[in-house]
Order: sequence, then structure tokens, then C-alpha cells
Amino acid sequence: MKSSSSLNDRDDLVLVGRVVGVHGVRGSLKVHSYAESLSVYEAGEGILAVLPDGSVRTLTVEWVQSHGRLLLMALEGLADRSQAEILIGSELFVDKVCLPPLEEDTYYWSDLVGLRVYDTSGSLLGRLDEVIPTPGNDIYVVKGKQDGQTREMLIPAIGDVVLKIDLEGKTMIVDPPEGL
Repeated sequence: MKSSSSLNDRDDLVLVGRVVGVHGVRGSLKVHSYAESLSVYEAGEGILAVLPDGSVRTLTVEWVQSHGRLLLMALEGLADRSQAEILIGSELFVDKVCLPPLEEDTYYWSDLVGLRVYDTSGSLLGRLDEVIPTPGNDIYVVKGKQDGQTREMLIPAIGDVVLKIDLEGKTMIVDPPEGL
């Protein structure tokens, strides 16, 4: 395990998961994965972990397997539960070049989070803060201010609602359903 002090806001990295716990006594981790496929976590490949204290470690994946809604993962250098517990709350990143190419009109969540979201009249609704996966479609959580109050909108990620995404301009145009 290598350690450094910061991630330096690298845009070549993609957030793929978060360590949510440990499993067993041999240092295995429970990971909430944001990736659609286990192939993102290749055995022998490096993964960056940003620990809760902000420090960054480069780790090597030994193995990974599905475990219900989570993944179980073993990393080189983690031999017991106490070593693994240090990583709880860490965010896991991989290099973007390791990810499969995207189909047209599909995006990595990490590219969407932070976009300024406008309605069709040009009014700023807020920033896309989070993406929530659901069985039918993803939900975009947009946080902004309206009348001096913090407001949160849940926008369904469907073509009738999300009209345009401009990653270069860091904007999204939506036509929210009545009542949002």
C-alpha cells in the first residue's frame, strides 16, 4: 500500500465505490459499488482509495466477488480485520481508461455530478449532487436555492425529462414533470 496526501482533483479518475464495512477476520472489505460490472475491479490492478481523513492510498486488488447488494474485496497488504477497518468510509477510484467505452447518450455518474441544471426557461434549478440508481431509471438529485431556501429536487433520468447534457459546458437542461 502506497500513501500520499491528496488526490489533486484529477479528472482522469472515476469514483467506482465506497468501503462500507469489513467482512470476516482476514481483512476483506464490504464495498458499495457504483459500477455496473465487477470487471472494473480487476485482480492485480491498482485502485485509489481516498480515506475519510483525506489521505490517498494506492491499493492492489487481490480478488472481488458479489455479496448481495455489495461486493466483497480483498486488497494486498490487508491481513486482518483491524487493518481493513481503517478503510471504512473510503471512496474508491479507478483510472478512466480502465472503464469500457460508453454508448451514445450514456454518461458516467462522476461526469454528471456537479453539472448546473436549468429548466427549459433558463432558470437555474441547482447543481446535480447525486445519482440514485433505481430499477426503472436513475434519479438525479438536484440541490439549489429558491426564495433563499435550500431546495432538493428529484429528477427522473429519462429522455422526456432530461433534454440536453453538455459535459463541456457543465450544464443540463431538464423539463421537470408537473409538480416538481
